[in-house]
Amino acid sequence: MTAVTAFAPATVSNVACGFDVLGFALETPGDEVTARFADTSIGSGAAASVVTIEDIQGDGGRLPRDGAKNTAGVAVRTFLDALGERRGIVLRIRKGLPLSSGLGGSAASAAAAVVAVDALLGASSPLTTLLTCALEGERLGAGSAHADNIAPALCGGFVLVRRTSPPDVLQLPVPPGLTAVVVHPDLEIETARARALMGTEVPLKDAVQQWANLGALVHGLHIGDFALISRSLDDTIAEPRRALLVPGLTAIKRAAADAGALGCSLSGSGPSLFALCRGHEVALRVADAMTVAVAREIGGESQTYVSPVAQRGARVIG
Repeated sequence: MTAVTAFAPATVSNVACGFDVLGFALETPGDEVTARFADTSIGSGAAASVVTIEDIQGDGGRLPRDGAKNTAGVAVRTFLDALGERRGIVLRIRKGLPLSSGLGGSAASAAAAVVAVDALLGASSPLTTLLTCALEGERLGAGSAHADNIAPALCGGFVLVRRTSPPDVLQLPVPPGLTAVVVHPDLEIETARARALMGTEVPLKDAVQQWANLGALVHGLHIGDFALISRSLDDTIAEPRRALLVPGLTAIKRAAADAGALGCSLSGSGPSLFALCRGHEVALRVADAMTVAVAREIGGESQTYVSPVAQRGARVIG
């Protein structure tokens, strides 16, 4: 093959009560990365594999074109070094995800890039290798290596990250009919800034409630108990500290609940908000209610997505 294009989807991380450990994939939107070999190979004495960013579309010229400073470039360079591959790689990136949106944009680019290069090399690498290398790109983009976006971007579905290094990722069942609504308001929040608001200490009562919610949510997914899922979608740790970043957050969540959502919270560090719903028709009503509430509370132009939890993650598309 002379070139390979891979797609990786948007992801919702944290999922209210699962800070840094829960995430799920959407069907759309997502990022695409095309990889091809460079015209020349790297000498055996080179310190690191060379990755060149040839072009980026959809970022308004804001993302670094230097492969050593770009999320996808760092992920691919780590992957090439892990394989002992000395050929240079050229990447073209199409951003389908808005920047600093809380939808796992850096994870999507990193995941699509390593899947594209793996296919280009015919390496058929294990998931743990792809995940470990993509995480290095996420470390650059998000300021730390947490896998709650990378794992669903690569694996699809609903995942729990028990451990990042070495990766230990569990696929959780998705009850039939579980549908996500995501609204991206006309705001940007850098992940590093949002993480800085977390501090280093959590009151014991908040931690205990979060553990209870997380356990109950996982159990609810396993037995398809939508009422239990609804009761569990409550974040006592991250969202209270980040709420000031999203004007009208309480009112938007109330609008989602009044329209029938099981629960609503920030997607990752925000500003996007997600809601989980029982069935597509309920999700459409929730999407309308959230979109109206976001326009009222925040203003500007927002993007709204309605999607089942995607069963496929990053994959070759061309």
